[in-house]
Amino acid sequence: MEGLIQTRGILSLPAKPTGARRLLQPSHGLKQRLFTRNLPALSISSNGHTKFQGFQSIPLGISVSHKERSRGFICKAEASAAGDRNVFDEGDTAAMTVSPKIFGVEVTTLKKIVPLGLMFFCILFNYTILRDTKDVLVVTAKGSSAEIIPFLKTWVNLPMAIGFMLLYTKLSNVLSKKALFYTVIVPFIAYFGAFGFVMYPLSNLIHPEALADKLLATLGPRFMGPLAILRIWSFCLFYVMAELWGSVVVSVLFWGFANQITTVDEAKKFYPLFGLGANVALIFSGRTVKYFSNMRKNLGPGVDGWAVSLKAMMSIVVGMGLAICFLYWWVNRYVPLPTRSKKKKAKPQMGTMESLKFLVSSPYIRDLATLVVAYGISINLVEVTWKSKLKAQFPSPNEYSAFMGDFSTCTGIATFTMMLLSQYVFKKYGWGVAAKITPTVLLLTGVAFFSLILFGGPFAPVVAKLGMTPLLAAVYVGALQNIFSKSAKYSLFDPCKEMAYIPLDEDTKVKGKAAIDVVCNPLGKSGGALIQQFMILTFGSLANSTPYLGIILLGIVTAWLGAAKSLEGQFNTLMSEEELEKEMERASSVKIPVVTQEDAAPGESTSQLSGKSTPNSI
Repeated sequence: MEGLIQTRGILSLPAKPTGARRLLQPSHGLKQRLFTRNLPALSISSNGHTKFQGFQSIPLGISVSHKERSRGFICKAEASAAGDRNVFDEGDTAAMTVSPKIFGVEVTTLKKIVPLGLMFFCILFNYTILRDTKDVLVVTAKGSSAEIIPFLKTWVNLPMAIGFMLLYTKLSNVLSKKALFYTVIVPFIAYFGAFGFVMYPLSNLIHPEALADKLLATLGPRFMGPLAILRIWSFCLFYVMAELWGSVVVSVLFWGFANQITTVDEAKKFYPLFGLGANVALIFSGRTVKYFSNMRKNLGPGVDGWAVSLKAMMSIVVGMGLAICFLYWWVNRYVPLPTRSKKKKAKPQMGTMESLKFLVSSPYIRDLATLVVAYGISINLVEVTWKSKLKAQFPSPNEYSAFMGDFSTCTGIATFTMMLLSQYVFKKYGWGVAAKITPTVLLLTGVAFFSLILFGGPFAPVVAKLGMTPLLAAVYVGALQNIFSKSAKYSLFDPCKEMAYIPLDEDTKVKGKAAIDVVCNPLGKSGGALIQQFMILTFGSLANSTPYLGIILLGIVTAWLGAAKSLEGQFNTLMSEEELEKEMERASSVKIPVVTQEDAAPGESTSQLSGKSTPNSI
């Protein structure tokens, strides 16, 4: 026993080793050595407990010299150490095994990033065609004008968005995520195909023009806007469905799916790059719209050129929609989901009203809603004023549509450039700075646009030297304002907003996105329309209310910046908590075997047994 004590003294480590932290948090190699069944360092006793066999007790009655005992223990210790080194090396090698990379990115990451980029390409290609087409339909239709747009956004688009949100919230409680995705997107695809090939060709039969004329004669011209909704109801339905495509398919379906299969680190790196492919789509779809706009000029007399081009564009929309469904199926089939922290708050199933109350009570969701509503109001205050100038400059549907095609192409190019810079912004300055760039850009460009309208007189000589009228100059400046604002939104605002959903629990994430993206987005646009309607009724015209609209824009952007600052602190806190939970889960998965008194061999003391099972004796 004296030899055993001396040998233990030789092999023992210091009482307070410098690598204590590493011993308390074993590497993969140590866990493999401790828990592999066939390793000689462990055995299972008859009572089911695990005990160390690295130091064997000497059977009683056998005479062994002190020197032989020491040599035997040293040899066993060296053998055990060699085995430990092999196991550690194997474990560390396995832990450090890196999956194949392409252009510095792991193949497993590319398997979800590339399909997501293609999905975003298809979705925004469709959205650009639908967005440009909806304005042409409702503005240039017989018996309608640009005055119909505020009524559509306030009294048709907003109620339908709220109804969809309620239905989506209900379906999210009873359907799986896959079934929910297909249930939502397939009706959109079917409707746009039916509109191009069935509803528009039959529009003269299904539109109650005679009834609308009779009501207009009775109620007076003040009700021309609301009556136009009745007169061209199928075009208005297309307008609303096109708006919902942007809110539902882009914001809820795509970004919800992207948040589900990506981590925060991947999101910071690749979310801004999703827009690169998407804005290539914006460029090509803008060219597509302009091509079909010019094609109508070359058709023979008596041919409805708009009907021909509409069928072609709706065929493209349906084809892209089917491609989106295929890509969604492929990702779910072949791409594994990332591991999330499992220690999320368990939330009971809630009804519609309970879900709304829960969302309203969350400061995090309220700040997110403020961002979305503020953007909707701000862009609408400037955009509607710009479109009124655009309608005056390009009254023809062909000219109007062609200009919108050029506008979409320029927006795509500007956004593509911003996407390349956005990754640097996220990496260098973080989420908070990126979230504040969009309101700052919108404020500065909005001030330039309103200044040109309010103080156009002094600028008239300069504009004339450039070969433009003040009206055309206002159209171009407003176009630049919209291009820069939208490019900042697509490259920075949208990725920031979607990153903010990632650390939330699944219940809040699903219902929060439905409430914010489906309701708050049209609420912001409708809020801007209501403000404009109030200003027009109060001051007599949109031009007279322009100075006050500028003041309101300043107040909205200030609230926007405040919400972004508040959300920045909450987002960073949630991310820190999630990382801490993941570390705790990893630490709790490490189990150190303990040898009980029952496992002690006859003649061994508890102190000797304890000495053999402690890390200092290894």
